[in-house]
Amino acid sequence: MLWGCKSEKKGKDLFAATTISKPPTPTLPEEEKKKYHDLVSHFVESTFKRGSFNGSILVAKNGVPVYEAYLGYQDIRKKTDTLTENSVFQIASTSKPFTAAAVLKLAEQNKIDLNALVSQYLPGFPYPEVTIKSLLTHRSGLPNYLYYMDKGDWDRKVLATNADVINTLQNWQPPRAFKPNTAFNYCNTNYVLLAAIVEKVSGITFPEFLKQNFFEPLGMTNTYVHTIQDSAHTVPSFDGYGAQWALDFSDGPYGDKNIYSTPKDLLKWDQGWYNGIISNSLMDSAFLPYSNEKPSMHNYGLGWRLLMLPNGKKVIYHHGRWHGFNSCFARLTDEKVTIIVLTNKFNRSIYGITRKMYNLFGSYDEHEGPAEE
Repeated sequence: MLWGCKSEKKGKDLFAATTISKPPTPTLPEEEKKKYHDLVSHFVESTFKRGSFNGSILVAKNGVPVYEAYLGYQDIRKKTDTLTENSVFQIASTSKPFTAAAVLKLAEQNKIDLNALVSQYLPGFPYPEVTIKSLLTHRSGLPNYLYYMDKGDWDRKVLATNADVINTLQNWQPPRAFKPNTAFNYCNTNYVLLAAIVEKVSGITFPEFLKQNFFEPLGMTNTYVHTIQDSAHTVPSFDGYGAQWALDFSDGPYGDKNIYSTPKDLLKWDQGWYNGIISNSLMDSAFLPYSNEKPSMHNYGLGWRLLMLPNGKKVIYHHGRWHGFNSCFARLTDEKVTIIVLTNKFNRSIYGITRKMYNLFGSYDEHEGPAEE
């Protein structure tokens, strides 16, 4: 069976690209801006180890940056390309909210039914009872392609595509972890499938769909979806010792990862959620918890991780980790605060450090560690 993600119809016949009315210019009193700049600056200088962090930090309140830092180099071996506000990073699983938003955008246009079976959009899909919503919430029970393809017959040196992942599910039929909608299991396969469904329904490529519906309307000029065709120009990442991380088969698929962006562009993405990028009803549903089998402050919505504290505070976030890339993207919606940290030299400590930064703006103490990708 041949799996494809293209439609015979042109994309413009299937959906209308997003248009967003220009939001009001973000404002923040100078004294408040200075207050938070000083708080964050002191925190960063006392917490991040000088020389071990290679990346970018942006903290904003009310959409206004109160602190920015661009530390290190794009290629730490050469040390000639100093990082700037325009330096792009692979944001790893922080890509998943974009994929979810693409699905929600098509649902908003009545092109996708969130409760429909995946087989309705990918005929012949071999796993029954799996719905679009169960993919979004990681409740599908599907096997993770990162593991079964690695252990199977796939050549690790050959970059896979989304279609390849779907073909291996069809041809190999690796066993599922559990019956759909009976448990939560974070699985990259879910979001590779969602990207393929977006392509099938819209009639255009997933990179083009995100460009037309989110990147261009929000002015995210330094953001793109990386594809196999871009491999020769891949921004490198490095392990904690400074060795470049080699690509393998899993670097090909997108939807689960492979968006490259900058902190300033991601701030525009954050503000888009306050300014109508998705309809209010669907946006609210994205931020609801869907995995409550085990009592926990940690949960998952539609493409977003949720930290739900006993005191009523809620953090909407999605971190990421891929090779030497680490990313933190957190939204403290009570305080209208956005915290973004991106690196291309492996640095596990940024997750806990970012978590501690929440307390500069409100009462976010809790006793469970941060969820990491």
